[in-house]
This record gives sequence, C-alpha cells and structure tokens, in this order.
Amino acid sequence: MGELELIAREVAGCTACVLSKTRHKTVPGSGGAHADIMFIGEAPGYHEDQRGEPFVGPAGQFLDELLASIGLKRADVFIANVVKCRPPNNRDPQPDEIAACDQFLQRQIAAIKPKVVVTLGRFSMGKFFPGESISRIHGRARARNGVLYFPLYHPAAALHQPALRRTIEEDFKKLPELIATLDQSPPDEPHQETATQLSLF
Repeated sequence: MGELELIAREVAGCTACVLSKTRHKTVPGSGGAHADIMFIGEAPGYHEDQRGEPFVGPAGQFLDELLASIGLKRADVFIANVVKCRPPNNRDPQPDEIAACDQFLQRQIAAIKPKVVVTLGRFSMGKFFPGESISRIHGRARARNGVLYFPLYHPAAALHQPALRRTIEEDFKKLPELIATLDQSPPDEPHQETATQLSLF
C-alpha cells in the first residue's frame, strides 16, 4: 500500500475532531501521486461530502476550467483540503479542526513532493502564511523549505464575486512559467527573488 492510500485509510477512520460525527464521507484528496502541482483548498462541501472526492461541485467545475486553460487535467495534479471532512452547513473550519488534520496534510505533501503548492482561499493560505491577507499576497510565489507556495483566491470566490474571476484566471496562468523556472533552479532561498519577479507579471 502506498503512503497516500495509507493516509486515506487513516483519514477514513479518524475521530480526532467533531467533524467525524457529522460527515457522510471523508475527502482525503485525489490526483497524481507524484504531481508537480498540489492544490490545497479549505474544506469539503456538500457534493464532496457525498462523493468523497475534492472539488466536485460548482467550484470544482471552475477549477477544471482553470486547469484546462493551462493544459492540465486532474490526473496531472493532486487536490486536497486543509480539513478532510465537511463542516456542518459549510461553515468555516475551526482552528482545532485544522490542527486535527494537519498531520495528514503534511504527510501528503511529504509523499507527493510537489514543486509548487497552490493554496486556494484564506484558510489554506493562512496555514502556511499566518497573519497574511489573501488580497495582498495572491498570485505571488514564495519559497519555503524547498517548496514554492503560490496563494490564490478560492475558485468559489469567483462564484460569489464575479469580479474576482479574471483575477483568478490571470493568477492561474502564471503556474506554467513557475514550473518552467523551477526546472531551471530549485526553490531554495536564493530562488525567492525569481519568484517575486514572476509575481509581478
């Protein structure tokens, strides 16, 4: 059994927080086991809870469109969430719930070894950049511990605020260039300058 399958099995039996009492299905994540890009959203919604898969509702349809716009499909990336169970009524995930799922997320990142981790939304961003504002740092890549993190607005934001759709689309189009740059130089601290320059395009 691979590490990702083991994590998914452990997630399915997890009772570390109150979300385990109200979930229908756990949503550990899905996609390529050695993907260059890993997307991390916030929490499963109704459709994800029913199917046990991430981003299968309206926001997921938009994510599929975004992937297609840069020549990718789901099998080419890995998609997960900060928490693996749906919060009741789609409320925001609570700090203790995020903490309970932290070990699973960190192990997924370690197993996949992505070149770029794309955070989707403020809760995902806040996990790696506490105290930052999504409106300030979206679309700006930052290197940390050998991984390049790229914060974006959550696709659902475009459904609620149509004006953000173009912003998300433009930020998304930077991903191929980020990957190409990483193929030339590893995402260590000296790479920080290159990442910042890319964020200005």
